[in-house]
Amino acid sequence: MDPCVITCALSGVAASREQCPGIPYTPEEYAAESRRAFEAGASVVHVHARYPDGQPSYRVEEYAAITEAILAETPELIVNYSTGAVGVPMEERVHHVTALKPEFGALNMGSMNYAKYSSKRKALIFDLVFANPFSDITFLLEKMNSVDVKPECECFDTGHIGNVLPLVDMGLIEPPIQFSLILGVLGGAPADARTLTHMASLLPERSTWEVIAISRKQWEMVAAAVSLGGNARVGLEDNFYLPSGEMAASNGDLVGAAARLVELSGRKVASTSEARAVLSLPDPPDRSGLENFSKEASV
Repeated sequence: MDPCVITCALSGVAASREQCPGIPYTPEEYAAESRRAFEAGASVVHVHARYPDGQPSYRVEEYAAITEAILAETPELIVNYSTGAVGVPMEERVHHVTALKPEFGALNMGSMNYAKYSSKRKALIFDLVFANPFSDITFLLEKMNSVDVKPECECFDTGHIGNVLPLVDMGLIEPPIQFSLILGVLGGAPADARTLTHMASLLPERSTWEVIAISRKQWEMVAAAVSLGGNARVGLEDNFYLPSGEMAASNGDLVGAAARLVELSGRKVASTSEARAVLSLPDPPDRSGLENFSKEASV
């Protein structure tokens, strides 16, 4: 059967425990959530670092502590770091990637309006411009390439997919390319199956891809992606709720629901070794960046 890779986005940076008690803050909590996600079927974890009080951190130290805790609990997992941020200097958006060398570095592929609307309040809850010009994209790519970290190209709309073409021509990205198709953010592509099908049809040959859908539309989009031969990302960064409408107690609950959709579709949930083969990642992974940073920090 065709293996489907499930990624778990553990926390994000915006949501708090007041909104969802299951969101991890400390390294130990990230490790426990990663274990739950792994046991439910996830082979990749997407990490935004936080301080123990829950505030977002862009420091290498928090990424290192969280990753060490995760890999001590589940050494098989594929680790993916975020590089997305608003108002954070470019070097701080990527220095954890170059220092620690995860297997994936998320790479936002274009600029966009980024907002959230409340129909109850008849108002925008937040409204900003998420700026990712080519100069920033190429800066991040050059940093990732310098340490052999594979980019995960995050596309919020069709134009973002096209932005990869000049980067391939410049030799900054080499196929097979991993895409994340993000639907449901106001300002980007809407979360419906026809849009997802169109976006998937635009991808270069030999590409692999996953769907990331925001809020409760996640389950429709996971089902659509799995039926189209894609992979899926779930987790408390993107959505708190199970298909039943009940709030998830942990990331493992969300991954378990995704795994059931994969199996019902006639596909199998990828193991970590199968996921590395699908995603063209080295097996075993290179953990030298994290190991060297930990040694230097202990001196």
